[in-house]
Amino acid sequence: MKNIFLAIFILLVLAWYLSFLASRLDRLHHRVETSWEHLDALLQRRAAVALEIAHFAEIDPATSLVLTASAYQAREASIVERSEAESSLSEVLKLLVGEGSTPINAELQRELSEITEKIKFGITIHLEAVNSARNVRAKFFVKLFRLAGHAPLPVHYAFEDDVL
Repeated sequence: MKNIFLAIFILLVLAWYLSFLASRLDRLHHRVETSWEHLDALLQRRAAVALEIAHFAEIDPATSLVLTASAYQAREASIVERSEAESSLSEVLKLLVGEGSTPINAELQRELSEITEKIKFGITIHLEAVNSARNVRAKFFVKLFRLAGHAPLPVHYAFEDDVL
């Protein structure tokens, strides 16, 4: 009789633990999705600011063309091409802002630096969410009982290492 109660207790604790892990993993996947949506919105805003800079009258035509092409590529890239497009835009903006000789409207310069800081913060949050989800997904019980379901494994994009 004592063994039956012990077995029932162990099964209840295991069921509670599995339920806890499944709901935690669901929350982490949701956090990854929302952090990516926020980061994507910031990246889209950065591309829009880059387009505004490209249309600034004092920018030479060649620089304007390169910046416009990079910004459009970053805005319209598929998820597969996104990392390369964002890295390209980052490099063009680094060159443009790093030159110092290129006259950029002070307001656009300020907006670009603010959005860059927000992107760095957004990347940190996204990477933390991705790492947390991956750590939970690596647990034995999550794998054994397939608690992740059909949710895709969260990914880290290469451009997250080299944004301005």
